[in-house]
Amino acid sequence: MLRKSNLRGMSIPGKDEAERLIVKLFADDTTVYLSQYDDFQDLENILAKWCKASAAKFNIMKTEVIPVGTKEYRQQVIDTRKIQENGEPIAPTVHIVIDGEAVRILGAWIGNETNEVEPWAPIIQRIEETMVRWERLNPTIIGRRLIVQMFAGGMTQFRAKAQGMPKSVEKKVQKMICAYMAKGSDHPRISMEQLTQPVERGGL
Repeated sequence: MLRKSNLRGMSIPGKDEAERLIVKLFADDTTVYLSQYDDFQDLENILAKWCKASAAKFNIMKTEVIPVGTKEYRQQVIDTRKIQENGEPIAPTVHIVIDGEAVRILGAWIGNETNEVEPWAPIIQRIEETMVRWERLNPTIIGRRLIVQMFAGGMTQFRAKAQGMPKSVEKKVQKMICAYMAKGSDHPRISMEQLTQPVERGGL
Protein backbone atom coordinates (compact mmCIF):
# COMPACT_ATOMS: atom_id res chain seq x y z
CA MET A 1 0.00 0.00 0.00
CA LEU A 2 2.80 2.40 0.85
CA ARG A 3 4.64 1.79 -2.42
CA LYS A 4 1.43 2.31 -4.41
CA SER A 5 0.46 5.44 -2.48
CA ASN A 6 0.94 9.08 -3.48
CA LEU A 7 3.65 9.53 -0.86
CA ARG A 8 6.80 10.77 -2.57
CA GLY A 9 9.31 9.30 -0.17
CA MET A 10 12.98 9.97 -0.89
CA SER A 11 14.75 9.85 -4.24
CA ILE A 12 17.94 7.81 -4.35
CA PRO A 13 20.11 8.68 -7.38
CA GLY A 14 20.87 5.70 -9.60
CA LYS A 15 22.62 5.01 -12.89
CA ASP A 16 19.54 5.58 -15.04
CA GLU A 17 16.88 7.24 -12.93
CA ALA A 18 16.26 8.11 -9.30
CA GLU A 19 14.85 5.28 -7.21
CA ARG A 20 11.93 6.06 -4.91
CA LEU A 21 12.64 4.96 -1.36
CA ILE A 22 9.45 4.77 0.68
CA VAL A 23 9.63 1.86 3.12
CA LYS A 24 11.95 -0.79 4.54
CA LEU A 25 10.71 -3.76 6.54
CA PHE A 26 12.70 -6.08 8.79
CA ALA A 27 10.88 -8.56 11.07
CA ASP A 28 8.47 -6.38 13.08
CA ASP A 29 10.35 -3.10 12.42
CA THR A 30 9.10 -0.68 9.76
CA THR A 31 11.03 2.36 8.55
CA VAL A 32 9.13 4.82 6.33
CA TYR A 33 10.83 7.62 4.39
CA LEU A 34 8.85 10.81 3.73
CA SER A 35 9.80 13.87 1.69
CA GLN A 36 9.24 17.48 2.70
CA TYR A 37 6.15 17.43 0.47
CA ASP A 38 4.50 14.47 2.21
CA ASP A 39 1.95 14.70 5.01
CA PHE A 40 2.38 12.53 8.10
CA GLN A 41 -1.41 12.27 8.34
CA ASP A 42 -1.52 10.55 4.94
CA LEU A 43 0.90 7.96 6.25
CA GLU A 44 -1.22 7.39 9.36
CA ASN A 45 -4.34 6.93 7.21
CA ILE A 46 -2.60 4.31 5.08
CA LEU A 47 -1.32 2.45 8.14
CA ALA A 48 -4.76 2.56 9.78
CA LYS A 49 -6.34 1.04 6.66
CA TRP A 50 -3.64 -1.63 6.45
CA CYS A 51 -4.04 -2.53 10.13
CA LYS A 52 -7.80 -2.83 9.73
CA ALA A 53 -7.45 -5.15 6.75
CA SER A 54 -4.68 -7.31 8.23
CA ALA A 55 -5.76 -7.25 11.90
CA ALA A 56 -2.24 -6.07 12.74
CA LYS A 57 -1.43 -3.14 15.00
CA PHE A 58 1.30 -0.50 14.89
CA ASN A 59 2.72 0.56 18.24
CA ILE A 60 2.33 4.32 17.93
CA MET A 61 4.03 4.81 21.32
CA LYS A 62 7.27 3.47 19.78
CA THR A 63 7.08 5.65 16.67
CA GLU A 64 10.09 7.93 16.18
CA VAL A 65 10.32 10.77 13.65
CA ILE A 66 13.85 11.75 12.58
CA PRO A 67 13.85 15.02 10.60
CA VAL A 68 16.25 14.97 7.64
CA GLY A 69 17.56 17.98 5.73
CA THR A 70 19.02 21.36 6.60
CA LYS A 71 19.31 22.44 10.22
CA GLU A 72 16.64 25.10 9.59
CA TYR A 73 14.20 22.56 8.18
CA ARG A 74 14.83 20.09 11.00
CA GLN A 75 14.15 22.79 13.58
CA GLN A 76 10.99 23.78 11.72
CA VAL A 77 9.70 20.20 11.93
CA ILE A 78 10.46 20.11 15.66
CA ASP A 79 8.80 23.49 16.33
CA THR A 80 5.67 23.03 14.19
CA ARG A 81 5.44 19.22 14.37
CA LYS A 82 4.76 19.31 10.62
CA ILE A 83 6.73 17.74 7.79
CA GLN A 84 5.21 20.18 5.32
CA GLU A 85 3.91 23.64 6.05
CA ASN A 86 0.28 22.92 5.08
CA GLY A 87 0.15 19.46 6.61
CA GLU A 88 -1.49 18.27 9.81
CA PRO A 89 0.60 18.43 13.02
CA ILE A 90 2.14 15.16 14.15
CA ALA A 91 0.36 13.82 17.24
CA PRO A 92 1.96 14.69 20.63
CA THR A 93 2.27 10.95 21.36
CA VAL A 94 4.79 10.60 18.51
CA HIS A 95 8.37 11.42 19.50
CA ILE A 96 10.28 13.78 17.18
CA VAL A 97 14.03 13.34 17.54
CA ILE A 98 15.90 16.59 18.21
CA ASP A 99 19.48 17.39 17.17
CA GLY A 100 22.02 15.74 19.44
CA GLU A 101 19.68 12.84 20.21
CA ALA A 102 20.01 9.36 18.70
CA VAL A 103 17.48 6.55 18.46
CA ARG A 104 18.20 2.89 17.88
CA ILE A 105 17.13 1.38 14.57
CA LEU A 106 18.02 -2.27 14.01
CA GLY A 107 21.05 -2.04 16.27
CA ALA A 108 22.44 1.22 14.86
CA TRP A 109 22.05 4.61 16.54
CA ILE A 110 20.69 7.24 14.14
CA GLY A 111 20.30 10.99 14.62
CA ASN A 112 21.54 14.45 13.69
CA GLU A 113 24.64 16.06 15.23
CA THR A 114 25.04 13.15 17.65
CA ASN A 115 28.04 12.05 19.71
CA GLU A 116 29.35 9.12 17.67
CA VAL A 117 31.38 7.76 20.61
CA GLU A 118 28.56 7.63 23.17
CA PRO A 119 26.73 4.54 21.80
CA TRP A 120 29.96 2.56 22.10
CA ALA A 121 30.35 3.09 25.86
CA PRO A 122 28.08 0.15 26.90
CA ILE A 123 29.85 -2.16 24.44
CA ILE A 124 33.29 -1.20 25.74
CA GLN A 125 32.07 -1.81 29.29
CA ARG A 126 30.69 -5.26 28.39
CA ILE A 127 33.96 -6.24 26.74
CA GLU A 128 35.92 -5.16 29.83
CA GLU A 129 33.58 -7.05 32.17
CA THR A 130 33.77 -10.16 30.00
CA MET A 131 37.56 -10.12 29.94
CA VAL A 132 37.70 -9.72 33.73
CA ARG A 133 35.31 -12.64 34.15
CA TRP A 134 37.29 -14.95 31.86
CA GLU A 135 40.59 -13.89 33.45
CA ARG A 136 39.58 -15.79 36.60
CA LEU A 137 40.09 -19.03 34.64
CA ASN A 138 43.68 -18.03 33.77
CA PRO A 139 43.30 -18.86 30.05
CA THR A 140 46.24 -19.86 27.88
CA ILE A 141 47.37 -17.62 25.05
CA ILE A 142 45.23 -19.70 22.66
CA GLY A 143 42.29 -19.29 25.04
CA ARG A 144 42.89 -15.55 25.13
CA ARG A 145 42.86 -15.41 21.35
CA LEU A 146 39.49 -17.19 21.27
CA ILE A 147 38.08 -14.88 23.97
CA VAL A 148 39.22 -11.81 22.01
CA GLN A 149 37.68 -13.15 18.80
CA MET A 150 34.39 -14.14 20.42
CA PHE A 151 33.81 -11.08 22.57
CA ALA A 152 35.97 -8.12 21.53
CA GLY A 153 35.36 -9.06 17.90
CA GLY A 154 31.83 -10.40 18.24
CA MET A 155 30.47 -7.51 20.28
CA THR A 156 31.83 -4.83 17.94
CA GLN A 157 31.50 -6.34 14.48
CA PHE A 158 27.86 -5.54 13.68
CA ARG A 159 27.85 -1.97 14.92
CA ALA A 160 31.19 -1.21 13.27
CA LYS A 161 29.72 -2.44 9.98
CA ALA A 162 26.37 -0.68 10.48
CA GLN A 163 27.63 2.77 11.43
CA GLY A 164 31.40 2.73 11.58
CA MET A 165 33.76 2.77 14.53
CA PRO A 166 35.28 6.10 15.65
CA LYS A 167 39.08 6.15 15.76
CA SER A 168 39.09 6.81 19.50
CA VAL A 169 36.96 3.70 20.09
CA GLU A 170 39.14 1.65 17.76
CA LYS A 171 42.25 2.65 19.73
CA LYS A 172 40.50 1.85 23.02
CA VAL A 173 39.52 -1.65 21.85
CA GLN A 174 43.00 -2.30 20.47
CA LYS A 175 44.55 -1.23 23.78
CA MET A 176 42.21 -3.55 25.70
CA ILE A 177 43.08 -6.46 23.42
CA CYS A 178 46.82 -5.82 23.72
CA ALA A 179 46.61 -5.65 27.52
CA TYR A 180 44.52 -8.83 27.68
CA MET A 181 46.83 -10.82 25.42
CA ALA A 182 49.84 -9.62 27.47
CA LYS A 183 48.14 -10.40 30.82
CA GLY A 184 48.40 -6.72 31.67
CA SER A 185 52.18 -6.62 31.28
CA ASP A 186 53.82 -3.54 29.79
CA HIS A 187 56.59 -5.75 28.43
CA PRO A 188 54.97 -8.86 26.89
CA ARG A 189 57.20 -11.73 25.79
CA ILE A 190 55.56 -11.75 22.35
CA SER A 191 54.72 -8.46 20.66
CA MET A 192 51.25 -7.75 19.26
CA GLU A 193 52.89 -7.21 15.90
CA GLN A 194 54.05 -10.82 15.98
CA LEU A 195 50.77 -12.19 17.38
CA THR A 196 48.76 -10.60 14.59
CA GLN A 197 50.87 -12.20 11.87
CA PRO A 198 49.42 -15.12 9.85
CA VAL A 199 49.80 -18.54 11.50
CA GLU A 200 52.42 -19.63 8.95
CA ARG A 201 54.52 -16.67 10.08
CA GLY A 202 54.26 -17.52 13.75
CA GLY A 203 51.17 -15.50 14.60
CA LEU A 204 47.87 -16.52 16.18
